[in-house]
Amino acid sequence: MNKEKEMIERNIELSAEFSRYLFEHPEVETNIPIDTEIVLLPEFDKELKKFNLRLGKNIEADGGRVVYILIKNIRPKTLSRIEKIEFESVVN
Repeated sequence: MNKEKEMIERNIELSAEFSRYLFEHPEVETNIPIDTEIVLLPEFDKELKKFNLRLGKNIEADGGRVVYILIKNIRPKTLSRIEKIEFESVVN
């Protein structure tokens, strides 16, 4: 996998986490101006932070507005909370 594709995949995962965060903390949206691009800067992933910072600077250089959001930490991924399943031929 090339490096750019890897960065994009990491950004997709981080963006999904940020979306979940916004659902849990809707008040955060008031700090994000309309017509701006959101650029996530993860402190825990220096390589992705550098990549995203470069993207943000390119957007600004093209006349775009950017909001940089520094993400200090992220919790470890958790597995499903389902403990046990059973298969049945007919669901009642």
